[in-house]
Amino acid sequence: MVTTTQTTDDPLPPPAERRRLRESRSLTKAQVAARVGVSRSTIRAWESGRRVPHGREGEAYARLLRALAAPAAPGETTTAGTAPETPAAATAAPPPLPAPSAAAAAAGGTTPVAADPLTPAQAFDALYAFCAPALVRQAYLLTGRRELARESVERAFQLAWQRWPELARDRDPGGWVRAVAYDCALSPWHRFRPRYRHPEPPPADPADRALLNTLLTLPPSYRRTLVLYDGVGLDLPETAAETEASTPAAANRLTHAREAVAARLPELADPAQLHRRLLELASKERLGTGRPTVIRTGCERRNVFWTRAAIAFTVTIVGATTLTLRTAPTHYEAPVAPAQAVQGVPAAGVMGPLSREEQALRAKLRAAARGPERLAPEPG
Repeated sequence: MVTTTQTTDDPLPPPAERRRLRESRSLTKAQVAARVGVSRSTIRAWESGRRVPHGREGEAYARLLRALAAPAAPGETTTAGTAPETPAAATAAPPPLPAPSAAAAAAGGTTPVAADPLTPAQAFDALYAFCAPALVRQAYLLTGRRELARESVERAFQLAWQRWPELARDRDPGGWVRAVAYDCALSPWHRFRPRYRHPEPPPADPADRALLNTLLTLPPSYRRTLVLYDGVGLDLPETAAETEASTPAAANRLTHAREAVAARLPELADPAQLHRRLLELASKERLGTGRPTVIRTGCERRNVFWTRAAIAFTVTIVGATTLTLRTAPTHYEAPVAPAQAVQGVPAAGVMGPLSREEQALRAKLRAAARGPERLAPEPG
């Protein structure tokens, strides 16, 4: 006998559709968890399908999903009744694509498809408009440089546009862009660039200046872990995965980073206070981003330039090789040695009368040379 557990009065959408509904209203897991009354890890388990909502929390979650599925009125902020997300705390997840996801199809559910599907350029522009402002502020917390933060985010989106066909099918393209932007911002090669050898003007507020200086004294790995966990709001496994470290290693980095910050700024020993101050520091700076069309066209121009450069280099190599083969000799020719003076040759003797010994030797040789007469044939 098989028993089933009744989770809610109304059937819930598939796990992939639950996440899509949340992201369609730009809500984080923490905001949905606060609305339903559960933890953020529970929302993540519900969206991944590892756990099934049940009880009063499940009913509240089902009502929230129905509210998110309803069309939003013009000018409405969020259906869930929560405030819009702070840019620096955004998890940088993209708006959902109109095509059905593979996870939803595997779960047996159907995803509503828009009447007019987005083109690749429109989907990229939507991702850029949603993620770029928050990523620039996060990169500023990592580097302390406004121009470098903007340049790192633009470079990350240029790489995303180059890989857009496969990146658009990724579960979290915003997370991929964030990881690339962090790598570009924390690259050690920036120290050799002349424009980044001198520090930029610090924040005007002394408290913000002290917090930024404290962040910049942390090792890059500690700084990245602290920004992801206390600034962006990722949980520990996600932070460990994005920093390419194990969960214990990420927890160790986070602990040491918080201790270092608390040692210099005791008022930020509370993680909640530290999270609030990171958001305030990132939001006070006026960090602009370029238009998505400029990013796409710039990426395309860069690709055309490097393609033409590779073709020109290949043609040069082929031409040089052809010229070498045409002008090279077909056989070996020994080089002519330069003229040199001959040394050590004895001087030629002077002709003169023979001595008695020489005359005797000559007579002896002539006598020895005499022999029988040579035979000559006679004519027949």
